[in-house]
Amino acid sequence: MGAYFLDDLMMSEEPTVRMPPFSLDGTEERRHLKQVYDNVHGNISLDPVSLKFIDTEQFQRLRDLKQLGLACMVYPGASHSRFEHSLGVYWLAGQTVRSLQTYQGSELDIDRFDRQTVKLAGLLHDVGHGPFSHLFEHEFLPRVRPGSKWSHEQMSIQLMDYIVDENHIDIDTVTLRKVKDMITSSDTAGRKSRQEKPYLFDIVANGRNGIDVDKFDYISRDSRACGLGCNFQFQRLMESMRVMDDEICYPAKEYLTIYKMFATRADLHRTVYTHAKVKAIELMLVDALVKANYHLAISSYISDPAQYWKLDDTIIKNIETSTDVQLKESREIILRIRRRDLYQFCNEYSVPSDKMDHFKDITAQDIVCSQRSSGVTLKEEDVAVSNIQIDLTCGKYNPLERISFFKDYESEEKFPIRDDRISHLLPSSYQDRIVRVYSKKPELVKEISAAFENMQLKMYGVKTQVHDTPDKKKRRKGY
Repeated sequence: MGAYFLDDLMMSEEPTVRMPPFSLDGTEERRHLKQVYDNVHGNISLDPVSLKFIDTEQFQRLRDLKQLGLACMVYPGASHSRFEHSLGVYWLAGQTVRSLQTYQGSELDIDRFDRQTVKLAGLLHDVGHGPFSHLFEHEFLPRVRPGSKWSHEQMSIQLMDYIVDENHIDIDTVTLRKVKDMITSSDTAGRKSRQEKPYLFDIVANGRNGIDVDKFDYISRDSRACGLGCNFQFQRLMESMRVMDDEICYPAKEYLTIYKMFATRADLHRTVYTHAKVKAIELMLVDALVKANYHLAISSYISDPAQYWKLDDTIIKNIETSTDVQLKESREIILRIRRRDLYQFCNEYSVPSDKMDHFKDITAQDIVCSQRSSGVTLKEEDVAVSNIQIDLTCGKYNPLERISFFKDYESEEKFPIRDDRISHLLPSSYQDRIVRVYSKKPELVKEISAAFENMQLKMYGVKTQVHDTPDKKKRRKGY
């Protein structure tokens, strides 16, 4: 296809670079596009500018990052990667802008620069993601770098600069800056950067109300990969959205479609992302990585994009096949995972709704300190705890109240939909907090379960757990 350059992308007073020709309706000529087939969205057209980033070793790294991390150990089909997810978000971002342009083109004045930046933001939003889904950022780094403010979004921004410099991509700084702002638009710094056409910043990463094409893609893709049904139809939202007062709004009649998006996401968290076995395997891998960190200096990679892009899911194989004596403990944990000798689930409980506001994460120390005197003395290293929060993206509040709706396309008024205006079949609570406790040694399940029960009695005066311990099951069955 030859060299790919931006052209005519900026206003006359800004530095310009070349871009492939466009037809009169603003779409790229077919001869400049590359077609790939995606099993979720069908044919996807990749423009020359995006291909410049895709055809780099740094972006290709995403092929070695599983979208759902270790969930494939429980759901064998969940082996899809960040690479295909990024292509999917790129495509949906472009389709969303195209839809807005089709129905409100003259009103919104969307141009080629807008389309290109939104698509690039969709393509590159996860380029800085760490290994094993969110485990690296939220489970591993807090153990080895307490208080660290590192995020994969910030690394995506650093890697963008590195990719451009390392691969000599001809793209101007104004475009790069806007793409970066779109990627970080869900945080405070990103929101402050919004100036012209602020609604464009809500397409890829929406910190305003949580509706974005990132969710559209991963909800559909993850549900499909895990063999789960998905009755959320994001196409309806993409085709019916409308910009009012620089905000993307939706027809009031679609409030249930939006609710299904949040509910499906919560179901995926409950049944896939935080599945009890998945969490057990994640706890084990975190222990393995923490033990390997001193020797391999894994956490140091986050300080240098030139090193970080070399870090992916294959690190587990590198540890597993190493003969280094300093990695012996890590290898043993990984071997246990391979042989399905997992940390044993003891029990779980749901935090009472009236206690959530003041709830503090439970630690292994809390469990050990709650042990009653017995012939066995528990140690913190014997216990693993998983504190899980599942919500509809808005904590304990109804997410629909943050979304602006309109009555019909003739209406100029926008409004939220509050609890008293929606179906009474929807839940009154929008958040779950679950504590799960595991034993790292099978012979300690009974003692840890008893300590966990005692901790609940001290905290709440009652036991709120929902599962029997293995010992109780045996007594009920008579053995």
